[in-house]
Amino acid sequence: MIEPRFNALIHSPVRLRICALLRHTSELEFATIRDTLDVTDAHLSKNLKLLSDTEIVQLRKDPSGSSARKRTWAALTKEGRGTVDAHLAALTQLAAGDVTIPGLDR
Repeated sequence: MIEPRFNALIHSPVRLRICALLRHTSELEFATIRDTLDVTDAHLSKNLKLLSDTEIVQLRKDPSGSSARKRTWAALTKEGRGTVDAHLAALTQLAAGDVTIPGLDR
């Protein structure tokens, strides 16, 4: 069973949507995330960096074919997946009326 725990960093709308996308795949390319969420490059980059700095998301770069540009790929870390699942469990409890969730500001 997952222990519910609210996470304020993940709770931001864009970061929550990023994590929701990544929960259902092994990794996604930056442009796919950007286009799916309909956000700017700068906005997505900022939010991915915050998630990466806290080790919720792992970023990797690889060459993109003949171009000199490197493509960025994002994936939830094992710990990040657990953090996201705990946050979603906390939201479920919160929706059910339980306001005694660890991590929830009072």
